[in-house]
Amino acid sequence: MTKSELIERIAMNNSHLYASDVERLVTTIFDRIKKAMIDGNRVELRGFGVFGTKKRNSRVARNPKTGASVSVQEKSVPYFKAGRILKKRINI
Repeated sequence: MTKSELIERIAMNNSHLYASDVERLVTTIFDRIKKAMIDGNRVELRGFGVFGTKKRNSRVARNPKTGASVSVQEKSVPYFKAGRILKKRINI
């Protein structure tokens, strides 16, 4: 499901809301999740899952094309861990 499909589905299920208001709401929620992750915080949505970041240490990698060694700097990567309720619903 894309963001526009999510907005469309929410607007269809809530006819009392304008599509533009739903779009602003969904965009605001996603922006807040992104900002929290950028700030190094985790976002927990009960029954759904946890969004967060993990640190990856610097390392020496190898370029697969040339075989040359490449230094990869330390970085943070985003992750999502599904909640228990979501896992149960998927595996019914």
